[in-house]
Amino acid sequence: MSNSINPIVWQEDRVLLVDQTLLPLACKVVEIKTYQAMAEAIRTMIVRGAPAIGVSAAYGLYLGAKEIQTTDRTIFLEKLEAIAATLRQTRPTAVNLFWAIDRVMATVQEATGNIPELQNLILDTAKAIHNEDLATCQAIGDQGLAVLPEIPEKLTILTHCNAGGLATAGYGTALGVIRSAWRENRLGMVYADETRPRLQGSKLTTWECVQEGIPVTQICDNMAAHCMQQDRIDAVVVGADRITANGDAANKIGTYSLAIVAKAHNVPFFVAAPLSTVDFSLSDGKQIPIEERDPKEVYQIGDTRICPEGVQFYNPAFDVTPAHLITAIITEKGAVAPDQLINFKG
Repeated sequence: MSNSINPIVWQEDRVLLVDQTLLPLACKVVEIKTYQAMAEAIRTMIVRGAPAIGVSAAYGLYLGAKEIQTTDRTIFLEKLEAIAATLRQTRPTAVNLFWAIDRVMATVQEATGNIPELQNLILDTAKAIHNEDLATCQAIGDQGLAVLPEIPEKLTILTHCNAGGLATAGYGTALGVIRSAWRENRLGMVYADETRPRLQGSKLTTWECVQEGIPVTQICDNMAAHCMQQDRIDAVVVGADRITANGDAANKIGTYSLAIVAKAHNVPFFVAAPLSTVDFSLSDGKQIPIEERDPKEVYQIGDTRICPEGVQFYNPAFDVTPAHLITAIITEKGAVAPDQLINFKG
């Protein structure tokens, strides 16, 4: 992403978010001044991507905390927990949402001081999460360079959905790896799946690449196997919204089938995500809650209905890629085989 564009900005008493539902046709900034507005922004995908959701939720807690009128610590914490509960209910699959909220809540509960001091502590913690995410994504990008295939020509990398600057604090996870490869002159082309039904690949990933002059080719989701069969793809790099202790990874719907296709064509398949996306409390991917979204996302594009009346719909937002299909998980501390991820616990 261009250095002049930041997906999440804290400004005095509000959060500025790039409205991702309007891209690529318009780049509009939305002002978020209340925790209710932040919850709605997360729910409606004005802000999306697990790390970005976590950062936004932390700021949302502060916006809510500023509204609490009391000098009683117990009452303050009770009301803050109610605000946290509202934010937790917005997107069930993205674990960074819960991680960020839990981190803020634990910091406040362990702290001493009066209510204004606790409110300031919440803001400081949200800013720390924000800054850490940017540094983490840059580290993920650089760690990914070590595991990308070494070939004589420049790499062609396929990615799915959007795991770029828009989905994080500004650099990206999967797209962070791609950015680092571009910086090191190792990248020849990005292939971006359109990513039905929300089209994050065609709307967001391609937009980010165009902003930086990174060569990008958009394909429909069902073209990936053909591209691999034609030796057009050297590696697949995707993000994740939750990874379990055994290395199973939940990502945007369509990722699982992409991993199967990559395995069939001996194309390495990488998942890039911060360690905050790893939920060590879950042993495998069967335990990950899968969000189901409005069927309207499936039966219409824009304002145009594409299916006849009377059709039934199923719209899971995510699927789970089993660890055995993943070549390596790229984190800020290094890239490891999925079964070695447990070594990062703690």
